[in-house]
Amino acid sequence: MSFNLSSLDATIIIAYLIFVIGLGFYFSTKHKGAEDYFLAGRNLTWPIIGFSLFASNMSSNSLVGLAGSGYKDGFSVYSYEWMAVVILIIFAVFFLPFYLKNKIFTIPEYLEKRYSYKIRAYASAIAIVLNIMVDIAATLYAGGLVINLIFPGFELWQIIVGLAIVAGMYTVTGGLSAVMYTDAVQAVILILGSTMITIFAYQAVGGWEAVRAITEPSHFDVMKPASDDVLPWPSVFTGVLLIGFYFWGTNQYITQRTLAAKNVRQGQWGAMFAGLLKLSILFIMIFPGAFARVLYPDIQDMDMIYPTMLFDLLPTGLLGLVLAGLIAAMMSSLDSGLNSVSTLFTMDFVQKFRPDADSKVLMRTGQIVTFIVMIIAIVWAPQIGNFTKLWDYLQNTLAWFCPPIVALFVMGLFTKRSNDTGALASVIIGFVITILLILNEGLGLVSAMPHFLYTATIHFAICCAAILVFSGFGVSKPEAELAKMVWTREEYGNESVLLAKSPWWQNYRYHGIALILAVIIILLVY
Repeated sequence: MSFNLSSLDATIIIAYLIFVIGLGFYFSTKHKGAEDYFLAGRNLTWPIIGFSLFASNMSSNSLVGLAGSGYKDGFSVYSYEWMAVVILIIFAVFFLPFYLKNKIFTIPEYLEKRYSYKIRAYASAIAIVLNIMVDIAATLYAGGLVINLIFPGFELWQIIVGLAIVAGMYTVTGGLSAVMYTDAVQAVILILGSTMITIFAYQAVGGWEAVRAITEPSHFDVMKPASDDVLPWPSVFTGVLLIGFYFWGTNQYITQRTLAAKNVRQGQWGAMFAGLLKLSILFIMIFPGAFARVLYPDIQDMDMIYPTMLFDLLPTGLLGLVLAGLIAAMMSSLDSGLNSVSTLFTMDFVQKFRPDADSKVLMRTGQIVTFIVMIIAIVWAPQIGNFTKLWDYLQNTLAWFCPPIVALFVMGLFTKRSNDTGALASVIIGFVITILLILNEGLGLVSAMPHFLYTATIHFAICCAAILVFSGFGVSKPEAELAKMVWTREEYGNESVLLAKSPWWQNYRYHGIALILAVIIILLVY
């Protein structure tokens, strides 16, 4: 199929790109130092935080993948989305207050305060590698493929370079402020565009009955039987929960947005708002794939579903806006990854070895790091296509690497017993397991491995046990230090007293309860 773009649609896309670059240069005049550049002056409010969390999570390959799943595999992929809502609530209640209380620049910085710099450096190094080699490069590659379908006149490498330059320009110049405000704009465009696709597709097929007539009822089930090969329901409450918590609660790529909150309450409201936006994904991103079963019953390439629907269903003008949203989704992930790596490298390593560096030097270093990372990602991204097997491995990357990291945070926040000795032993044991899992995937040493989501949970449990056991051979930090790092029921009680002084509609816990009820209703219906 050929995709023809009108001059009006092309103009809208170009105007959008100019706008986001201009926004980056605007915010570049607002920075006075590192805190302004890396954390937007810690002055952001809940709508910007919520929109940015949502936009950073959704990339162009997410849009394409969700539509493809709605077409071929069914609604089970939505388990990753509703579980994210639950995780955001847990994050807002337990973890975020401690992150903000300690005024950290990076999430691994919490691990230094809780354990030692060695643990912080390990977690930061893993995050940097994953951000560059998986998040940024994979978004460039997958996004480049999608745009190449729409604009076949350009080579893949040209599209990758163009995307990286645009996202890099406003990230380098504008820092987190530019990233988050452009994310907010991109989230609105993304939601409106996806909603339009859903509405037009629904009208084109004539309603749900046409879809149900050609589809097995189980296709619409979010929760699959325990015997399902792809996503058995027990794995949702084990591996999906674990990987989701790494992504939403401990990954600088995402959580940096909440570190920029004006105060704890704004950060908690922002997390709740992001949860509300995540609920919409079933209706505005997975439903269109189901409608496509009627519209394109013989389509073979799942990657073609989303772009085909765009060009078939949307009128001139609106098509340009939605395509801008598609590019926006891609750039939201790119700018988040670039800014994340810049912050991690500068604050976790450069500042440690150059403690005399002032705030402006750190900001300049961050800008240089962003530029270098952009170049690395441009070079690496096209190579992904040459290593089909490696590309398959990337799907399991989080399951391999995140269990030891999540164990450090969970045991650090909820147990006073955990100390640096236990954390170091857990890191070593966890890393060895990670290497063995990667080798097994490549060499097939053990053929009868559990589902990768179950394996991740076992990995996590071993790391937690290692922290508990080996902490018995070390010395815990003083009680006064632990009070700033470890959650207690007293902490929860003190917050309850503060919340009681606010109107009910400002209580983020009620927002969380409402979100849980909404999740339950959706799961009962589907």
